Amino acid sequence: MNAAATDQAPPAGPAAATGQAAPADRTWTLDDLDPYAAGCPSRRLLDRIGDRWTVLVVGTLGGGPRRFSEIRRAVDGVSQKMLTQTLRGLERDGLVTRTVYAEVPPRVEYDLTPAGRTLQEPLRALERWAVEHFGGVADAQRGYDEQHEPTPDAA
Repeated sequence: MNAAATDQAPPAGPAAATGQAAPADRTWTLDDLDPYAAGCPSRRLLDRIGDRWTVLVVGTLGGGPRRFSEIRRAVDGVSQKMLTQTLRGLERDGLVTRTVYAEVPPRVEYDLTPAGRTLQEPLRALERWAVEHFGGVADAQRGYDEQHEPTPDAA
């Protein structure tokens, strides 16, 4: 299959030093993309969708459009800064739309795009896995920590 995907070229030069994406757009084919390759731009997308705040924001928006304050209340523990960054990143990636209504005061709502909706099922599966396997993982962590405790110096 040789479907096209678009993404910006990996950062290079001064843009990389500032953390900004390179300005030149490029069309990528599925044959060009290999997330196991160090320079593959699909890694940035994996970073986005694997982020805990993204998982929780997409889950929250699964019920329909929400205002910023509603999302923040639903995603307990997210700071205003992290929620803003997450929503901007999701909007930039075409996974969330931001709609400003011409009202006084202005009303802003966020909603999943069709592409964002396709993330719901896989991210719900991650949520279920985390809940179902938390006990076993917590037990493994305790066991590991007990075996790898620093030993006091016998001085």
